[in-house]
Amino acid sequence: MSSGFNAKSFLKNVTSAPGVYRMYDKRQQVIYVGKAKDLKKRLSSYFRTNIPNVKTQALVSHIDHIDVTVTHSETDALLLENDYIKQYMPKYNVLLRDDKSYPYILLSGHKHPRLAYHRGPKREKGHYFGPYPNGGAVRESLHLMQKLFPIRQCDDLYYKSRSRPCLQYQLDRCSAPCVGIVSDEEYNEQVKLASLFLRGKDKLVISQLVAKMETAAIGMEYERAAQYRDQIMALRRVAEQQEVSNHKGDMDVIGVDYASGIACFHLLFIRDGKIFGSRSYYPSVPAETEIEEVLSSFLGQFYLNADSQRTIPKEVILSHYFDGITELQASIEHALDKKFELKTQVRGDRANFLRLAMTNASNAVATKLSHKNTVEQRFQLLEEALELNEPIKRMECFDISHTMGESTVASCVVFNREGPHKADYRRYNITGITGGDDYAAMEQAISRRFDKIDNNGKVPDLVFIDGGIGQLRVAQTIVDEKCVNIDHPPLLICVTKGEGRKAGLETFTVGGSEQTFEVASDSPAFHLMLHIRDESHRFAITGHRNKRQKTRNTSTLESIAGVGPKRRKALLQHLGGIQEVKGASVAELTKVPGISLEMAQTIHDALRGG
Repeated sequence: MSSGFNAKSFLKNVTSAPGVYRMYDKRQQVIYVGKAKDLKKRLSSYFRTNIPNVKTQALVSHIDHIDVTVTHSETDALLLENDYIKQYMPKYNVLLRDDKSYPYILLSGHKHPRLAYHRGPKREKGHYFGPYPNGGAVRESLHLMQKLFPIRQCDDLYYKSRSRPCLQYQLDRCSAPCVGIVSDEEYNEQVKLASLFLRGKDKLVISQLVAKMETAAIGMEYERAAQYRDQIMALRRVAEQQEVSNHKGDMDVIGVDYASGIACFHLLFIRDGKIFGSRSYYPSVPAETEIEEVLSSFLGQFYLNADSQRTIPKEVILSHYFDGITELQASIEHALDKKFELKTQVRGDRANFLRLAMTNASNAVATKLSHKNTVEQRFQLLEEALELNEPIKRMECFDISHTMGESTVASCVVFNREGPHKADYRRYNITGITGGDDYAAMEQAISRRFDKIDNNGKVPDLVFIDGGIGQLRVAQTIVDEKCVNIDHPPLLICVTKGEGRKAGLETFTVGGSEQTFEVASDSPAFHLMLHIRDESHRFAITGHRNKRQKTRNTSTLESIAGVGPKRRKALLQHLGGIQEVKGASVAELTKVPGISLEMAQTIHDALRGG
């Protein structure tokens, strides 16, 4: 513990109040966030003479200074701790990574917001509710919302093209904001109520609607009062059904397995006594972390994630007991302002669900460890084949893709000791070269990748070039030029397809010496090199196809005089795509904003060859 931090001086002035502490290293990076009922007592425990925990020893050795934030209660400390963990992503904390593949309900940020199914990166403005266990659960919830709140669920193209109300209005499932039947104020009231309902505040929604109904009745707006009455009755029916289903079992069941630094939390979402869906979560766990910290951190981050706004049941069944579970339960219950119970000792159906969750968790960890060991073995055998003295930490592979010289794209994929590292994948749009010149394309891609690189950058140990000796020479020249100040420049290897381009007949050539070497086609090292080559090929082709499609979608419109970027965008958005624009009549084209009758005729003739 050779930290330069003066612990004795710091601890003299620390308060005994509850709060949150942040530990920083010399680079002023937050390396750990923690909470405490008694800050002085908790922080003093880090600086005892004999610390048995290896992780804590490593943490303390890197402390440069500590910040303390006092809170009014343990619950406030728990909430603040989770906010800080999400903000700083500290190295020594257990981190629950957000998986973008889960489906959500999106309440958009439009003037007239819409409710919609969403999966993927949260780029659109609005509120996201979820994550839901599967797509069916989202669609079921959207169907229910349609019956309760008259908010639009149609897409923007359909919404903007309406001149009269659609069938959903006739069925009392939408208030038709598209044609101005409902006022903006009334519509936004329903949006707020829907948002509260999706957060589980159904009692608050009903009480607000009761107040609105009474106000409308006093003002002799009997038709509006009747609408509120019907909405209240529908909500109460849903609430009653949920109360009944709670008796049949409405809970989350969590099976946990933790081995060799890999943790899996397998969740079964039980609703109405049936498995509504399931998910496996793999939090990032620092080395030598105790199971108690993994459990406590996961539960706090999972159930206090305000952004996710997931539906939280009153009962959570957990496969492991840990010290502090009662305090954590009380804090979460207080923070959520609803009944919340963590149980570890269960019987009957609950025990059966728990066994299933535990089986899935242990299988998931075994699979991950098997994959991890396989990848590690492949790396070790590749190091032996190349007679390397240092371990390979990072490998990259470059590939060029185009069709007859059109829309050239270069890809760079990255592998580390755990396999593909997709966060570091890159594509390079190649411009200013003769179509089909793979040498120039490779030169441009390698130049852009290694431009201004230094020892602090992400320097690969190996760089694979998918191509022939010519592309290898071009790449080696650029790397020699750009990596002149690098202590350990990457070793370049080109992967050349064998006779008849058959898999298994590839040859490998080392940059510089241009010596070829052979690896048995059944060797794990051979499989690793082919894996990264095939992954770069797949990634390049995907990028090329996307670029080519985009080019073809716009090129036909770009060639028409008077059709600039704004008109192009309006045409494609209003009509739904280039094929729809090509098939549109002159009359349909004139309905697009900014398109006159004369311009519509010009576009029609140009696209039809008339």
